[in-house]
Amino acid sequence: MADPIVAAIAFDGISPFHLSVPCLVFGEDRAALGLPRFDFRVCGIENGPIRTDAGLTISVPHDLSILDDADIVIVPSWKELENPPPAALTETLHRAHRRGALIVGLCLGTFAIAATGLLSGRRATTHWAYTEQLQTLYPDITVDADVLYIDNGDVVTSAGVAAGLDCCLHIVRARYGAEAALRLARQIVLSPHRQGGQAQFIERPIARTGNADRFTQALDTVRKTLGETHSLDSVADAAGLTRRTFTRRFQKSIGTSFGDWLIDQRVALAQRLLEATEKSMDMVAFEAGFGSTTSLRQHFAARLKTSPVQYRREFSKSADQDAHAASR
Repeated sequence: MADPIVAAIAFDGISPFHLSVPCLVFGEDRAALGLPRFDFRVCGIENGPIRTDAGLTISVPHDLSILDDADIVIVPSWKELENPPPAALTETLHRAHRRGALIVGLCLGTFAIAATGLLSGRRATTHWAYTEQLQTLYPDITVDADVLYIDNGDVVTSAGVAAGLDCCLHIVRARYGAEAALRLARQIVLSPHRQGGQAQFIERPIARTGNADRFTQALDTVRKTLGETHSLDSVADAAGLTRRTFTRRFQKSIGTSFGDWLIDQRVALAQRLLEATEKSMDMVAFEAGFGSTTSLRQHFAARLKTSPVQYRREFSKSADQDAHAASR
């Protein structure tokens, strides 16, 4: 099967950092490492060399016509937020969307997609400093300032900077499974996948030293023993903190509640078990700390909008082998 075509849109005045986000995730061939491979292309709105806001000039090999073949179309940023995109871009994005391509707006790229009407009546997010402006310009959109990214199925939007990387990893995860996303994150030295519903200010790196503090050690212990019972009080005690102090530090460091974080960790472990093993649903639920298949199903439905059985059907190693055999 042909590699999926991922097209990133560049324009005069773009930030090279924002353009580099999809390049980092989709632009390098890592097939030798067992990771998915993409046909990554950068296309320009304007003809000729593109000047970035950092004083660099880049040569873009493709024009907007490449979007007619793309499986994923990414607008990594935007400029002149109150002005609509050129008609040619709007029309091309609509054609790509009608054809079934996934449309992605990273950071301020949400504004360009919103201007096309593709987000009308739907949820979206962008950089926290611009969410009010997005809501004012497009009142028919439900703007959520407190999440990393929002996946509507056919249109995905993300918050700023690092959230764009999280969003791109989410796309890999949704299409190729948790293990592929985790290995890719490790390869590009990125924090493991973060759920889109988490706050934009989250998971500030905790300094690692030879003598990690008790807070860090307590969280590491939880990650290694997810199948065991972990209450807020017991983990706070292991960290040497009062419940109130632990809760405050956890919220400041991670950006979500301990309970939600623990569920996210357990869901991620269950995903890996479903992908890489043939263990029964009861055993997966037990090892991931859910206790019962009913609880496992409930949390999968809430977090991933699917069931454990369907997830295994799509992302297990046997499913990959069957798909490979069918493609021959």
